[in-house]
Amino acid sequence: MHSKEYLATSQPSDAYVPGARTAFDKLWDAHRVDDLPDGRTIVFIDRHLVHDLSSPQAFSGLLANQRVVRSPERTYAVADHIVSTAPGRSEETVPGGREMIMALRRNAARYGIRHYGIGDAGQGIVHVTAPDLGLIAPGMTVVCGDSHTCTLGALGAWAWGIGTSEVEHVLATQTLVMHRPRSMRLTLRGRLHAGIGAKDLALHILRRIGVQGAQVGFLELAGRIVADLDMEQRMTLCNLGIECGARTAFAAPDDTTLAYLAARVPDIARNAAALEEFRRMGSDAGARYEIEQSLDIDLDAPQFTWGTNPSQVIGVHEKLPLISEANNDKEQQIMRRSYEYMGLVPGESLHGTSVQRVFIGSCTNGRLSDLERAAAVISGRKVHGGVRALVVPGSQHVKHEAEKKGLHRIFIEAGFEWRESGCSMCVGMNEDRVAAKERCVSTSNRNFEGRQGPGARTHLASPESAAAAAIAGAIIDYRELS
Repeated sequence: MHSKEYLATSQPSDAYVPGARTAFDKLWDAHRVDDLPDGRTIVFIDRHLVHDLSSPQAFSGLLANQRVVRSPERTYAVADHIVSTAPGRSEETVPGGREMIMALRRNAARYGIRHYGIGDAGQGIVHVTAPDLGLIAPGMTVVCGDSHTCTLGALGAWAWGIGTSEVEHVLATQTLVMHRPRSMRLTLRGRLHAGIGAKDLALHILRRIGVQGAQVGFLELAGRIVADLDMEQRMTLCNLGIECGARTAFAAPDDTTLAYLAARVPDIARNAAALEEFRRMGSDAGARYEIEQSLDIDLDAPQFTWGTNPSQVIGVHEKLPLISEANNDKEQQIMRRSYEYMGLVPGESLHGTSVQRVFIGSCTNGRLSDLERAAAVISGRKVHGGVRALVVPGSQHVKHEAEKKGLHRIFIEAGFEWRESGCSMCVGMNEDRVAAKERCVSTSNRNFEGRQGPGARTHLASPESAAAAAIAGAIIDYRELS
């Protein structure tokens, strides 16, 4: 069930200015190569990221058609989806994964592409390690064969996921052919109370607008709430843009963005012209998107998913919604199916529900600040005896930085498994899975049926909430831990 107030179009408070351009207008104009007779446009791609799961067929197509990679210097290959996260891993650890991991390495070598494979200091989840390595900058077009590429819009880039045939097209031409997508701005007004972060905010937005609430190609997230988030929390927020229907989510670059970039690419801090250009990538005052919406936010409780899509969300102290409260018969059917799969009862409390697994990681919440927030909850405590808990850093860089700070010792002493970087339990394409009917509190982005393993029951939540569930052996408000 979704808030009806969102359905009414709202306008920004500043007056419309003819000729003012949105961020998307600027990105589109800067990357348009040519307009085709059929109404489509050739768009230049600045950065192409490829990984082990979605690239083998694309490279096979290049080879079969005797084509080369047009711009290998703009392309980066990362092994992340099928890799093992077990200590001492190798390319052969995951059954069936060896061939795809080795194929990525061979294809990268064949075409002169920089490859971050197992054992490389730059390896990690592609959406985590690319910002780590300073590969993404405001104003770029960025594509990858993965829907959560939208994460990188937090850096002021136009970043989106593409299919395998499009991966091949970008490899061969460094362009895509596309119709101009619809664009939208969602302005977030209000506040987040103490202890409530970007993951809670993202889940709350999904609850309010639903999984089809922003079915556009480009979604700008705006408002004071967004501006007040640090860079890594903006990545968490943009990561979940695809879950409400948007191909990409974008946050305008500002001082927070530029400070993040300068720490990773020192030359940026010395380039005044580039910094000024980055600042201009945001929407002009008085610019209007095709769709303008706003939400008033007053969020004071940790959020959890209860069902099998990311919009089925409640606050930790709320009762599970009644099926009779659904807007229509279709929603009632969806809720019944979700309750059956999740083994929950309408009207009862999610608070206190026992869990058997906890996963802290993924491209949503596998960054250093995520691990720091989880460690703050865990420090001095022990994992509940009935819980298996994993911490999987989002990249090798994150892992090493966390170890420098001693976070790994906090997790290990508490009873967590400290793993190597990769997608891990988020996607269940490796050995990290949840058994049928086991309940997992996860910091990842999707709670679909079978996402973490056949029959797995997934509750999406923040790093703090996942950490508390591991300690209590149940879903609780992490602020209740004494």
